[in-house]
Amino acid sequence: MRGFEYTVMTTDSTAAKRVTTDALGALDDLDPVRPSAADPIPADTARHASQTPETFPWIALVALATAAFIGILTEALPAGILPAMSKDMHVSEAAMGQALTVYAIASSVTAIPLSTLTARWRRRPLLLGAVAGISLSNTVTAVSSNYALTMVFRFIAGVAAGFIWALLVEYARRLAPPQLQGRAIAVTMTGVPLALSMGIPLGTFLSGVFDWRTTFLLVAGLGVLLLGWIVATVPDLSGHQPGQRAPILGALRRPGVVAVLFVVAAYVLAHNVLYTYIATFLDAHGKKGSVSAMLLAFGVASLVSIWIVGAQVDRRLRLLMISSTVLFAVGAVLLAGFGGSSAVVYVAMVSWGLGWGGITTLLQTAVTDAGGDEAQALLVTTWNGFMAGGGAVGGILLNAAGPRSFPWAVLLLLGPVLAVVLASARHGFPARRPGAA
Repeated sequence: MRGFEYTVMTTDSTAAKRVTTDALGALDDLDPVRPSAADPIPADTARHASQTPETFPWIALVALATAAFIGILTEALPAGILPAMSKDMHVSEAAMGQALTVYAIASSVTAIPLSTLTARWRRRPLLLGAVAGISLSNTVTAVSSNYALTMVFRFIAGVAAGFIWALLVEYARRLAPPQLQGRAIAVTMTGVPLALSMGIPLGTFLSGVFDWRTTFLLVAGLGVLLLGWIVATVPDLSGHQPGQRAPILGALRRPGVVAVLFVVAAYVLAHNVLYTYIATFLDAHGKKGSVSAMLLAFGVASLVSIWIVGAQVDRRLRLLMISSTVLFAVGAVLLAGFGGSSAVVYVAMVSWGLGWGGITTLLQTAVTDAGGDEAQALLVTTWNGFMAGGGAVGGILLNAAGPRSFPWAVLLLLGPVLAVVLASARHGFPARRPGAA
C-alpha cells in the first residue's frame, strides 16, 4: 500500500498555511465561475489544514469507508437472499426485489433537499444520525414479518444512506491536504466495491448458514460499533454558514459538472444493467455453478483498481477515467462474443472489475473538482436514480431480448461515455486536477 503513504515534510505551521492558501488560490484561478470569496473554507477546516498531522488520517478515513460499506451492503443485501425473504414475507420475488428499488429511490429523491436543509448543521452529528438510521432500519427488517413495514424502513434506510453519500466526500476532502484530497476520497470510497464484491457474497453465505434475519442483525450490530468508532476518531466539522455555500442546483452552471453527471448516469446504468442480472446471464451460458467464483474474480480486480486509482488519481484522473471506460468495454465485448468460454469469462470479469473498482473515486473527485461540495448531492441523486433504473432497464431487456443482450446494451452506453470524457479535457476530466501537487 505504498501508494497511499503520506508524511508531512515540514512542521512549520506558517509554511503549511502558505501551501494551503496557494493551492486554494490555484483552484480559484482555474475555475472562473467560482471566485475565491464565494466558497471559503470553514474555520475549523482551515485550522485542520494549517495543523496537518504527521501521518495520513487513516483511522478516520477507514471509519468513513466502513460507513460506505454498510450503506451499500444494506442496499444490495436483499439481492442475494430474495427467495428466503419473499417466502417469509409471503410476497413474490419481484415484489421483494422492490426493497432495493425503494432504497435507491429514497437516496435519489431526498439527497438534494436534505443537503440544503442541513447545510448549516455540524457534520459529525449528521453522520452519526445517518449510521444510526441505517442500523435501526436493518434491525426492523430483521424482525419484521410485515411487507409494508419493511418497505417503510427500507425507505428510511435509503434516506439515511443519502446523507452518508453527501457527507463522505466532503469529510475526506476537508480532512486531507489539498494535494491529497483525491487519495483521501479513494480510501473513503473503498467501502463501496468491498461491499459489492465481498460483503454481499459473505452475507449470502451467512444467510445460508444461519438465516437472512440474522444477517441483517449482524449488519445492524456493525453499525452500532461504527457509531463508537466515529465518535472516537472522526473529527467534528462545522456546517456551511449563510452565503458560504452556493445553491446546489447552481453547481450545474459550472463548467464540467453536466459532463461528469452524464458520465455518472450512463456508466452506472451500464454497470447495473449487467451486474443486477449477471447470475441470469451466466446461467444462460451454462455457468450457474461458477457464479460465486466469477464474482470473486470481479471483486479482487475491483480491489486492485481501487489501489491503483487511489495512488494515481491526484495526478492522472483523466487517463484513469479513459482506462476505466475502455476496460469495462473490453469486458463487455468478451462477454458478448465469448460468453460460452469459462476462461474468457474470467478474463472479462477481471477487465470489468479493473474498470469498475475505482470509478466511484474518479467520478466523485471529478464532480467535486468541477462543482464543489454542493455538486455531491447532484451526484448522489444521479447515481442512485440510475442505479434503480439499471434493474428496470435490465428487466425490460431480459423480457424483450433475453440475457445475452446485456453486454451489447453496456457497449451502447459506454460509447457516449468515452466520447464525453474525451471531449471534456478542459473541464470535467482535465489532464491535471486543480489544486493537485
